[in-house]
Amino acid sequence: MRIIIFGAPRVGKGTQAKILSSHYKIPHISTGDILRKIIDDGKEIGLVVKDILSKGELVPDSIMKELIEKTLKSDNCKSGFILDGFPRTLAQAVLLEEIFAELKLETLFFIRIQISENVIVNRLTQRRVCANCGYIVNLNLIENHDECPSCRQLGTFTKRKDDEEEVIRHRLEVYHKTTAPILEYYKSKSDIIIIDGRKTVEEITSDIFSALEKAQSN
Repeated sequence: MRIIIFGAPRVGKGTQAKILSSHYKIPHISTGDILRKIIDDGKEIGLVVKDILSKGELVPDSIMKELIEKTLKSDNCKSGFILDGFPRTLAQAVLLEEIFAELKLETLFFIRIQISENVIVNRLTQRRVCANCGYIVNLNLIENHDECPSCRQLGTFTKRKDDEEEVIRHRLEVYHKTTAPILEYYKSKSDIIIIDGRKTVEEITSDIFSALEKAQSN
């Protein structure tokens, strides 16, 4: 099973990718996780990536191609994978197709999780990170906004710079300009599975499984 999952920031791609990864026993390849690891390593490239992401910009295609190509060619991905966060530009889509051709990958499923821009902004501006244990919460979903549900420490919530509304709006603008056209590119190559991201996590998962089963039977 090889899946590419699309969607604007905070539509639930990562959550669903993890569920699919566990169900199908294939790796979840999150470019966000890959980039965060590079940043945490503290090397020069990590500082460059951190600065780019803090502004809501996209990491250059040259960097992303090298990272994704190395990952997809690993033995871990021989039985399949779920690609989350790549491609994000039309140029990356073309580069990815070249990688797929080299690896002789043919059957792919494209999933798009859709949700309104206002919901996305609300979700991200209400996101907080516990400075003590790193737990991530959404203030809309917890009663006590002063206590971390994980470590129970008080007053430890911090707001990431990339969760400021101005940065989020810019990220969405970048998405619409550079990522949305990818959907048109893939429409000519395969059917795209459209999923309503307003539903609960469980409902979205059920919709994805049903859609994949139908697509496999065609």
